[in-house]
Amino acid sequence: MFNIRFALDYLLYRLKAKTRHGLHSPFVYRLVDNVIYDFHVKKVYPEIENIREGLINDDRLITITDLGAGSHVNNDRRKRIEDIAKNALKPPKLAQLLYRLAADQQPENIIELGTCLGTTSIYLQKAAPAAKLYTLEGCPETANIAKESFEKAGLNNIALITGNFDNTLPVVIDGLDKLDFVFVDGNHQKDATLKYFEWCLHKVHDDTLLIFDDIYWSEGMKEAWSEIKAHPQVTVTVDLFWIGLVYFRKGQVKEDFVIKI
Repeated sequence: MFNIRFALDYLLYRLKAKTRHGLHSPFVYRLVDNVIYDFHVKKVYPEIENIREGLINDDRLITITDLGAGSHVNNDRRKRIEDIAKNALKPPKLAQLLYRLAADQQPENIIELGTCLGTTSIYLQKAAPAAKLYTLEGCPETANIAKESFEKAGLNNIALITGNFDNTLPVVIDGLDKLDFVFVDGNHQKDATLKYFEWCLHKVHDDTLLIFDDIYWSEGMKEAWSEIKAHPQVTVTVDLFWIGLVYFRKGQVKEDFVIKI
C-alpha cells in the first residue's frame, strides 16, 4: 500500500512540476537555473563518493540504537555497515544537490539532523568550508562510523553531537545567534517535524534556508509539509519531491513552487 501511495504521489508531482521555464520569480529562476539544474561534476564529488564506496563494502556489524523515530524508546539491533550505506545514505544525486545549495548560500552555520554514516555531512562541509557544521545523530555506533568518514575526508571541525534530537537540537539552536542552513532528516514523523520547525523559527532571518527531507514519506509528513508552507513567516517554498526548501525572504510575494528534478 505504501508503495502504491508513494508512486501516485510521485506521478502527481511530475504532472504538477515545472522546469525553469515559466517561472516568474527571479529568485527562484536563478535558484533553479544556477543551483538545482547545475549538473556539472564538482571536484569534491569523486572524493566523497569514494568514501561512500568504502562504506558500501564495509561488512562490520554495529549496534543500531533506534530512538523510535524520535521517541524515547530504544530498539537496539545489529546491522552491517554496508547495508546501512546501501539503504540509508542519501543517494549521490540528492547529496550533491545539498552540496550545491550550501555552496550557493555560503552559510556561517549549518545544522544537520541525522548524520547517518557521514557522507552528507562531508558534502555540506566541503560546500561551505568556513561554516560551523553541527550534525546530530541518535545512534552512538553510527556516529562513530561517521567520525571515521570525517577523518578520511580530512575534516576535523565538524561538531558531531550524539543523543535524542529533542535534547540536543534546542541546545544547538540556543547557542547560535541565527540559523542559516538547516537540514531536517532522521525523524519522519509529523509532530516531530513540526516541532523542529517551530524551534527554528525563533532564529530564522531573510537568508535562512530550511530543508525538510522525505516530505512525501507518509500522510503525516505530507500534512507537516502543508502546515509548514502555510506558516505566515514562510514566503517561498520549493517542492522537489524528495526534499522541500523553505525560505523566509521578507518583501517576497508568498509562493509555493513545484520544480521537476
